Amino acid sequence: MAKELGVGIIGCGNISTTYFSLAPLFKGLKILACADLNRNAAELKAEEYGVKAQSIPELLANSEIDVIVNLTIPAAHFSVSKAILEAGKHVYSEKPLVLTLEEGEELRKVAAEKKLSVGCAPDTFLGGSHQLARKYIDEGRVGRITSGTCHVMSPGMEMWHPNPGFFFVAGGGPILDLGPYYIANLINLLGPVKRVAALTSMANTTRTITSQPLAGQTIPVETPTNIHALLEFVSGATITLSASWDVWSHRHANMELYGTGGSLYVPDPNFFGGVVEASGQNKDIEPLEDWEHPFGKANQESPQGPRANYRTAGLADMAMALIEGRDARCSLERALHGIDVMTSILKSGEEGRFIDMTTTCTQPAALGIEEAQKLLR
Repeated sequence: MAKELGVGIIGCGNISTTYFSLAPLFKGLKILACADLNRNAAELKAEEYGVKAQSIPELLANSEIDVIVNLTIPAAHFSVSKAILEAGKHVYSEKPLVLTLEEGEELRKVAAEKKLSVGCAPDTFLGGSHQLARKYIDEGRVGRITSGTCHVMSPGMEMWHPNPGFFFVAGGGPILDLGPYYIANLINLLGPVKRVAALTSMANTTRTITSQPLAGQTIPVETPTNIHALLEFVSGATITLSASWDVWSHRHANMELYGTGGSLYVPDPNFFGGVVEASGQNKDIEPLEDWEHPFGKANQESPQGPRANYRTAGLADMAMALIEGRDARCSLERALHGIDVMTSILKSGEEGRFIDMTTTCTQPAALGIEEAQKLLR
């Protein structure tokens, strides 16, 4: 196989800027073309980043394209990804992969028939901080992880996103939008989930947008915005996950894991960097020594200060996995297991009972310093 894959992008909205701007950091990728239902949006991105603007049928038929990145809204992920596979291209999708387990199984079936690969964000668990936490656990530095807590809570998306309506309908909500970062990192750190239970609710049935350009518009809320879940892992660990867009402020840490020999404090899985802290049985909490991981180094300015942003690392790892004939870390089986976990959490909230997983997966291979450096140009 060629040492570089031709990449196309379908969906030229907010998130596409990240892929266009960060893909040049990585080996194995060359973005050649983009498409969008709004032709003007595609043409603007094409001009900005020096690629070709095409219609969606033209992009699907483009013989120079090996893999297409699906950046459409969540409700369109399944149909667009299926069309990409049927056109003979590999797929890398933004999260969530699909909205139901049945849709995911259909993608698995088509991909197997076509002998194609499917990958899916998030890839933030490949960040330096989360790989340091993985290394610490793998080395047994806090013993066996027995329990933990995760919290991702805020007032909501209508205060900053330019078009937030889709966040509050089926396929949206904090579990399917932000849950993927937490579930993917827990799978990275602990492996697959055995069963889940949850309580779900919503504070309001409508929301008023305060961000531009739609400020003042009212949008309906059709999916739970407040979720408190219990996750039992195959390893025996039990984790509490709280995900809410009904919280104005809180003092909970993003992720804490408790082991037989100590505790581990993991930064926000929505980002690649941050400080990892740990304690032993002496109870003294100390930051872990920085290990100079390439995906932990600050490379962007943000309102909160310098931060590490290497989104597209998962796509690059998938490209190199195809070239090298190995398993991709952001693989279909892990994304599908994540969908099983998240949709089962919502189902448990509706039905008031524990839900057993019907899928499983392996932990992704750890991404150490040398492995990460090999992905970079």
